[in-house]
Amino acid sequence: MKTFFILPELFQAEGGIARIMRLYLKAVGELSVPGDEIRYVALLDNGDTRERARALAGQRLAGLDNCGRSKWLFFFTVLWRGREADRIVCGHLHHLILARFAAVFRPRLRYYLVAHGIEAWRPYSALERAALRDAHRIFCVSEYTRRQMLRFAPFLSPVRLVVIPNTFDPVFVPGLKPAPMQPSGKHPRILMVSRLAASDPYKGVDTMIEAMPRILRQYPSAQLRIAGGGDDQPRLAEIAGSLGLAGAVQFAGTIDDNALKHEYSACDIFALPSRKEGFGLVYLEAMSYGKPCLAARAGGAPEVVNSTVGALVEYGNTDQIAVAVADLVRHPRDQSAMLRRAQEFAFPEFKRRLAAALSG
Repeated sequence: MKTFFILPELFQAEGGIARIMRLYLKAVGELSVPGDEIRYVALLDNGDTRERARALAGQRLAGLDNCGRSKWLFFFTVLWRGREADRIVCGHLHHLILARFAAVFRPRLRYYLVAHGIEAWRPYSALERAALRDAHRIFCVSEYTRRQMLRFAPFLSPVRLVVIPNTFDPVFVPGLKPAPMQPSGKHPRILMVSRLAASDPYKGVDTMIEAMPRILRQYPSAQLRIAGGGDDQPRLAEIAGSLGLAGAVQFAGTIDDNALKHEYSACDIFALPSRKEGFGLVYLEAMSYGKPCLAARAGGAPEVVNSTVGALVEYGNTDQIAVAVADLVRHPRDQSAMLRRAQEFAFPEFKRRLAAALSG
């Protein structure tokens, strides 16, 4: 079996799509048998990433192509490599049309789509509808994403849309003893992990900052630490400054995995009250450290976060955010329950679901 991945990126950035597609590559590598081959093409990646890719896919990695943002190179590479593939796994809906073109030249080729979330919650063009119609399976990261796709593409057979929840990196384990929760009335340490892109205002970073004055009334030494960078950071910093929160809101910027582990270990509460999370990989990472999660009652987040492991609020409601933080401080969630919840989405279960979906 020759598997060909079409990816927006794999190593160029640390966004959620790149992280989960690395785990798809790892899972297919572990599911492979002697004689199987794996290749991939990445639109945004550049440089030599063979060593990092081989660490994921193993010896079944036959080659890769990094296109350095060249759309023409990406287009021709998909067609050229696709002519030898038995199946294509497409990592983003925007590229599914290319998978269909590749199938035109190789009729027995099967192609699959990984539908992450917001990119699939919209009306589709005629070419996208044709590409979706011919996809062998569509892997939806949440039931919410599955329902949204069927809403906009009612012509699709529901059995072809399979829910495969995201997983977290099997090597992303604590390695550090989680810091104990600060006693009630002291200073809860709240962590957010998100890219700060002006094109993604729905993440809820601004509303979390705007909720801090209410949180500080109850916990005067509370701290909000925001890990992640992007072009929206100046605007967010301006909001914090206008509210007089310079000492209570800290921007950590873009950090690597080791630094992120320290952030998870040191926080008391993880928060991402986002409106359009297709799933929310960061919630699982936080729970693997035994940290309660604050999420919005929107998108796929409620399929991951519940009252046992955290709290749900209405998107954009700063009063509810402040109340939820107080609840999580005064009524700490059981760490063993959070660890059990994270294990429900562990890599072995993800790999089992993927193997069943690929064999169907």
